[in-house]
Amino acid sequence: MHPLLVPYDPTIYAGAAAHYRVGRPPYSPQLEAVLAEELGLDGTGRLLDGGCGPGILTLRLAHLFEEAVGLDPDPDMLAEAGRVARERGIGNIRWVHARAEDLPEAAPGPYRAVTFGLSLHWTDEARVAEAVYDMLEPGGGLALIVHTVEGRPTPPSPGRPPIPHAEIEELVQKYLGPSRRAGQGAAPVRTHRFEDVLVRTRFGEPQAIFVPGIPDLLRDGESVLSGYFSFSWSAPHLFGDRVEEFAADVRELLASHSPDGLFWDWPGDTEVILARKPAELRG
Repeated sequence: MHPLLVPYDPTIYAGAAAHYRVGRPPYSPQLEAVLAEELGLDGTGRLLDGGCGPGILTLRLAHLFEEAVGLDPDPDMLAEAGRVARERGIGNIRWVHARAEDLPEAAPGPYRAVTFGLSLHWTDEARVAEAVYDMLEPGGGLALIVHTVEGRPTPPSPGRPPIPHAEIEELVQKYLGPSRRAGQGAAPVRTHRFEDVLVRTRFGEPQAIFVPGIPDLLRDGESVLSGYFSFSWSAPHLFGDRVEEFAADVRELLASHSPDGLFWDWPGDTEVILARKPAELRG
């Protein structure tokens, strides 16, 4: 079992909720259309977004369903998600404070689609996938959604400097040490792919679909800083009373790279790892 599962550490993303939405690069603008086509989404049925965080995916996909459920163990993330939903007038989402391991009881099915955006790796993956299989309608799908750079063509620069990730990560290490932390422990080292897990479940071999990312995404320095504060391994609480000192160092570094404060971000294409539950056979 994943070492972070027992017990669940509620401090993993402490202080990160306010930074997540502005600090994480968006998924492909074509994501909704691709999911709708692949899963035949038409405004009916239900969506479960597992490990929804501040509702990035839940809010984007809710209009494709009659009802959406966003599930996350972090109450601050859910509060931020609910705030944005109210701000945008999206009323068909229910937020559930629970871990994915609490399924199906925490948010019973059936669902037409279950999504995990950059979150399934925090769970007991095989156990959760098997629970999801039972919760899906026949013909429904489990979609794991991630940014993928490796093996994807890099678009031409739009003329702004790239984010100096290597130098920022050196600063993180200067403050927090060489080992990546997460909550009260160490960040897990991932040595397998989602496909390696899913192929051993009832889903079988999943399908990988690449949806074009945003080639000319520009971000300002505060967004870049928020991006680091949104990671489990550089969340604000890890810096203690030196958090403002770290932020000042990052701002100074960024200013030295871009006089106008804008940076090119290429997080890659949006990869959808899609596992399907077979449709019922009709006689």
